[in-house]
Amino acid sequence: MTAQVIDGVEIAQRVRTDWKPHVERLRADGVTPGLAVVMVGESPASKLYVRNKVRACREIGIHSEEHLFPESATGETVLRRIEELNAKPTIHGILVQLPLPPQIEVQRVLQHIAAEKDVDGFSLYNVGGLVSGGTVFPPCTPYGVTCLLEYSGISIAGQNVVVVGASTVVGKPMALMLLQKEATVAVCHIKTRDLAQFTILADILIVAAGKPNLITAPMVRTGVVVIDVGINRLPDGRLVGDVDFEAVREKASHITPVPGGVGPMTVTMLLVNTIRAAEAALARQRAEGALAS
Repeated sequence: MTAQVIDGVEIAQRVRTDWKPHVERLRADGVTPGLAVVMVGESPASKLYVRNKVRACREIGIHSEEHLFPESATGETVLRRIEELNAKPTIHGILVQLPLPPQIEVQRVLQHIAAEKDVDGFSLYNVGGLVSGGTVFPPCTPYGVTCLLEYSGISIAGQNVVVVGASTVVGKPMALMLLQKEATVAVCHIKTRDLAQFTILADILIVAAGKPNLITAPMVRTGVVVIDVGINRLPDGRLVGDVDFEAVREKASHITPVPGGVGPMTVTMLLVNTIRAAEAALARQRAEGALAS
């Protein structure tokens, strides 16, 4: 068996195509979805990510703004800008590009973003909503993973899913989203003993551990679906995931490549969340207008 490679670039384009009519309808109603990106410092990787996000916004018809601060910026300076963006009606989504410099408290900044504009899905309200089922915006990477599976025709309900990695950015919200979709979920992490005894049971294996080639062929069963969220740069400059791609693809039914798998979906779901935020803002505006009349 050789796995079908799940093309994240192609599926991301399909998702954007499906959501572009939403942008057109909003524009017809006089609303242009708006995303503000806040970045502190001069990290080349962060600048590249921001540039990709701004280009993606332009392609789908979303207005984007970059709010750039020097490495020496204080937390109070960033918080004041977020307050301004929270109050700005033409901005429907706010994204703070991580990491932030050490003098800025990350959680304080993220929690300052209004829940209805938290399109990255990191506020306590949105994270808590993953437990209760009432989240406004799912975190973009886990959201992208579920979308990859659905667009690939892979059922989640009733499947044994193993998530390797328990970060607050991917692993934990991923597990909660899968539970909402009626999967049976096991979460493994750095303290898990004998990782293979869990991964071998997976119908769907999602790996976000940040360790190159952590998952090898003997650790998976034949026919497994493998979603590799990891991205690691080797000493020779190559980018690889957390899965030994060439070996595991000979046993899996489906597998994502790195790069070109989950990465394009993360940016795409940010766009989707921004469009949804604009639609919600328009609905609130209409409801307030109806009450006023």
